[in-house]
Amino acid sequence: MICGYARVSTKIQEREGNSLEAQEELLKAAGAKIVFSDSFTGATLDRPQLNELRKALEPGDTLMITKLDRLARSASQGISFIEELLSHGINVHVLNMGLMDSSPTGKLIRSILLAFAEFERDMIVERTQEGRRISGHYGGRPKKYKQEQLEHALYLLETNSYNQVAAMTGISVSTLYRTKLRKGSEE
Repeated sequence: MICGYARVSTKIQEREGNSLEAQEELLKAAGAKIVFSDSFTGATLDRPQLNELRKALEPGDTLMITKLDRLARSASQGISFIEELLSHGINVHVLNMGLMDSSPTGKLIRSILLAFAEFERDMIVERTQEGRRISGHYGGRPKKYKQEQLEHALYLLETNSYNQVAAMTGISVSTLYRTKLRKGSEE
């Protein structure tokens, strides 16, 4: 039996042509009888549908994926997983590369391609972090109050209660408290 496996980890991948539906169509067109699909990070092999797929595969079956990075993000993890499958008599067919086998050439090709997949992922992470550093936006909610507003509120706290300052500035008591704690730890 030929079992397909499709995976996306982000909503962006869904929009960039790597959608689960697009992968499933490719896998079925290539002969997959059943397709297991995960919306899960590739950083781990402990994924709900991948675990179900592992249980379903038997010697002589073929695991089919559209691209190698749909299976694993790191070279060592991918190699280990594919080696495990091959050792149990399960073939691995990567649509954009071909059938994986246990020959020395197959092992070399597999190692090189998985290393490139890992390198590509590392470069994406590096570029994303650099972009965030340059923009000053590291994720999370945007700040609601400017630093000057918070400094003014802290000044008011010297002679007023938290509730009074909250009423005067519109800044919540919990934000005032956190700001004062943060300011105290910086000094």
